[in-house]
Amino acid sequence: IAQLRSAGDFASIPVGRRIVVIGGGNTAIDIAVQTKRLGAEDVTLVYRRGPDDMGATEHEQEFAQVNGVTIRHWAKPAHLFAGNGHVVAAQFEYTRLDGGKLIGTGEKFSLAADMVFKAIGQSFIAGPLGADALELENGRIKVDEKFQTSLPDVWAGGDCVARGQDLTVEAVEHGK
Repeated sequence: IAQLRSAGDFASIPVGRRIVVIGGGNTAIDIAVQTKRLGAEDVTLVYRRGPDDMGATEHEQEFAQVNGVTIRHWAKPAHLFAGNGHVVAAQFEYTRLDGGKLIGTGEKFSLAADMVFKAIGQSFIAGPLGADALELENGRIKVDEKFQTSLPDVWAGGDCVARGQDLTVEAVEHGK
């Protein structure tokens, strides 16, 4: 995405014909839409859970589909296949919830691919902060109404504290 944003000539950006994007957040959506707009013939985004669990907003999910991106839910990556030093396919295993836990079903499918992008997100690991670790809420940094965290003199904003329709605008506003 950084290469795309700084490119003077979009034709100079190498894009495969068949793209697979692994992930369910806004970054995955951005990759999928931009590769489609750059000329990829077939772009498929694969997410391990259902649409309601995706990190991408409903607006972003709809935007991807309107731009010709296929979204496949309930599948996790299993294997990449290479030929002549390049990826040629990605294999996935269908998933389901069992007692609230995501498990593989054993049933697999493959998608032909010239390029595979991994956009699976990040998780905050508080361990290195020691005993005074940041307090979390729903996997995000907990903040008060002024965006102060549980640590003195530490504030947080953007997508590490909340989800919104336009994360960039929201993050800038939080920074103010």
